[in-house]
Amino acid sequence: MAYWLMKSEPSEVSIDDVLRRPGRRVDWFGVRNYQARNYMMRDMKVGDGVLFYHSSCPQPGIAGLAEVSRLAVPDKTQFDPASPYYDPKATPEKPRWYHVEVRAVRKTPLISLGALRATPALQEMRLLARGNRLSITPVTPAEWDAILGLINSGSGG
Repeated sequence: MAYWLMKSEPSEVSIDDVLRRPGRRVDWFGVRNYQARNYMMRDMKVGDGVLFYHSSCPQPGIAGLAEVSRLAVPDKTQFDPASPYYDPKATPEKPRWYHVEVRAVRKTPLISLGALRATPALQEMRLLARGNRLSITPVTPAEWDAILGLINSGSGG
């Protein structure tokens, strides 16, 4: 099993939105970075753990736990000219963008970016690296355990 941190803008899809959906599932659509796409296409497996991270909002941070529930398939938004994620170079025969499906497990107390930065065990976490803007990053088992500790202790700040 692997672990991932996946960012979503809550104005587009929040942990609460996913928890209200049938089966508590959402396609992780709209990723337009090749490295993040490759994580989904090549590395993610059903059952992998996901830290559901709210970004580009007043209080960014980990807002829930989820899991990968379906392997990568072509992202249909790339073919829709009305979508903000439309890619005119993509075709159904040669898609460029993929997404996995994620199932929300549960909402957690918000673990703020400040709380993550203040946790010694997370100092090497990819999310916290200077200049990191990837919407999907791998999380080590030690980082996953440290974050679960923050969640369980309620010290998300």
